[in-house]
Parts: sequence; C-alpha cells; structure tokens
Amino acid sequence: MRAGIDVSQVEADTKIRAKYLRALENEEWDLLPGPTYVKSFLRTYAETLGLDAKLLVDEYKLRHERLSELELQPINAAAPGRERRRSGPLVPRGAVIALIFALLLVALYALGRSGDDSPSSAQTQTQTTTREPGAANPPASSPERKPKPRRVRLALVATGPVYVCLQAGRRTLIDGQMLQAGDTTATYRSRRFRLSLGNANVKLRIDGRERAVAPSSEAIGLEITKSRGRQPLSGARRASCE
Repeated sequence: MRAGIDVSQVEADTKIRAKYLRALENEEWDLLPGPTYVKSFLRTYAETLGLDAKLLVDEYKLRHERLSELELQPINAAAPGRERRRSGPLVPRGAVIALIFALLLVALYALGRSGDDSPSSAQTQTQTTTREPGAANPPASSPERKPKPRRVRLALVATGPVYVCLQAGRRTLIDGQMLQAGDTTATYRSRRFRLSLGNANVKLRIDGRERAVAPSSEAIGLEITKSRGRQPLSGARRASCE
C-alpha cells in the first residue's frame, strides 16, 4: 500500500494468483496449496516489493511451520528418563560388506555362464546374414519410385466433317481445320489441351482409348488433362483459332 502497487499488478509481475497474494497478506495459510508453495510465494512476493525475502521465509518457518516429532527428536539421543532399547545385536559392518561382495561374485559368475551358453555376436550375425539357397537377398536400398507422368496423349479421329481447333498451353496444334470422315491427326502430348469442335463428328483417342463426344446444338469446348479427364468449356474459355 505504501508503494501504491495494486494487487492485479503484482499478480501480473509474479504470476501468482490474486487470491493467493491476499491469503499471504492475511496469513490465511489454509488457503494456500502447501508449505513449499507458501515459501516460494513469500520469496517471490518479497523480491517483487523489494523486501528481505530470507527474513520473511525464516519468520514463516519459525511461527507457522511445524516440525514432526521425528524431526525434533535427536538422532543418537535417548528419550528422557528412558534407556535406549535395541531390537537385537547389531550386525558388524565388515560382515555386511563381505555379504555384498559375495553376492556380487555370484552375480558375475551367473552372467559369465549365461554368456557362454548364448551364441556369440559373430555367430548371431552370421546366422542373420546367411540365407537359404535360392532366397532372394533384399536390395540394399529400394529405388525411388518414378513420378507418374502428368502428360496426356491425344489424337482425333473424324467420323464426319468437323471443325477442329486444338491448343496446348500457348501453342496452337490444329489451327481451325476442317477434318473429313476417316481423317486421323497426329498424337500430341501435353499436360493440358483445350479443344473446340464444330460438332460431335469426332472421336477422342486419349492415352490409346477412344472416347465419343456428346452431341450439342452449339460449338463444343473441352479441356483434357491427366488428372481430371475431359471437362466442358464454354464461352471465352474455349480454344479460339480466329
């Protein structure tokens, strides 16, 4: 309060929730997660406000942190008015060390026997690499798969008089020619064809397979690609050889 700092500002600076900051101020320790968090929160809060963090933590330990009876009882001192009782004779330290050493020897001997019984690494490797006669050895590295061709092959077979305009990209392959029945064009290869036909008197030979053209009362426009096949085109999208 003297520094004029709001709780919300301290919450943003310390990343400690405001309800925990208020619990620290009011010494409501039951509202906090536990003694470890209390000491951590006190230390962070004190450093943010420019206070002595060690002094606050030590005061909390002295006033509020209770030690268990085991922590308060001396290790080697007997309880007042009572004699220390021993449950039994203490085992000499030398005997314990000898027992541990003997157990280690037994374990090493057992490991040695198991190593003799198991096949050596060289034998294992030989058995792994040796194959039956006639068995094909796997290739050292599988060859990379060649990407599927994206180009499509196209040829036109006229079944009657038909006007043809064929383009591939910016190239004009057939520049507005009239084909007669029985005429067959060359086979062209491209990723995308644009085709304009005056009528349906033609068959499309796409990748060696003939496809018929659906009749239409107006000019026919098609786009032919490997992935999408035949797609109709209309208007300005049709190939133009004018």
